[in-house]
Amino acid sequence: MKKYGLIGKTLGHSFSKNYFAEKFALEGIDAVYSNYELPSIDLFPSVVADSDIVGLNVTIPYKQDVIPFLDDLSDEARAIGAVNVVRVIRNEASGEGKPYLKGYNTDVIGFMNSIRPLLKEHHRKALVLGTGGASKAIVYGLKRLGIEPQLVSRSAREGVISYSDLNEQMLREYKVIVNCTPLGTFPKVDECAPIPYEYITREHLLFDLVYNPDETLFLKNGKDRGTTTKNGLEMLHLQAIAAWEIWTDNNSTISK
Repeated sequence: MKKYGLIGKTLGHSFSKNYFAEKFALEGIDAVYSNYELPSIDLFPSVVADSDIVGLNVTIPYKQDVIPFLDDLSDEARAIGAVNVVRVIRNEASGEGKPYLKGYNTDVIGFMNSIRPLLKEHHRKALVLGTGGASKAIVYGLKRLGIEPQLVSRSAREGVISYSDLNEQMLREYKVIVNCTPLGTFPKVDECAPIPYEYITREHLLFDLVYNPDETLFLKNGKDRGTTTKNGLEMLHLQAIAAWEIWTDNNSTISK
């Protein structure tokens, strides 16, 4: 039986396991999808040592840390500098020999296809909250959509501004705000990024990669001011579809 799975540090509320379990059951696919909670990325080789493993998803905090363990990267994963999908390719002649591991990034595919229908002419600049592996895909995707991104974090550094730098003028200029932090994720639903929500208007678009709960405090604060909001659930569905195409080699353009 083919095995797929998700590697991360804390996976109690994983979307992927339920998604693929339902897919396998509905489509009669003889496969299983498991969560692999790793306290350290150094344990990654022990997961791929299982000769039945053919594909893995990667989530925080390992989207960057997994790269040194891989043999190759797709063009997009290399440009982004983060991986959320690993294809495990085995040489049948070598049996249980060392697998060939290639990393991809489908976060960018899911994000672009999810946010694109919501974009308006005045959505030319975006604030990207957080600087982890997920934010790298979002920055890449925004640039491909013709939107200028600006990273925001707790402390300023080259290329990154701090939350304290955000003011009314900044929010007049940056009409798209994407939350790439885990703030607001269940069970800590009373948390949100410390941005000046009082300057949010109907012209803004707030996109949250968090999907549990459906409406985070970040999105609620925007919705209360009449702005367009969207959570990360559709993005997850779209990236999962792209991951499956990579693992089963049904789409040669994605698999390059």
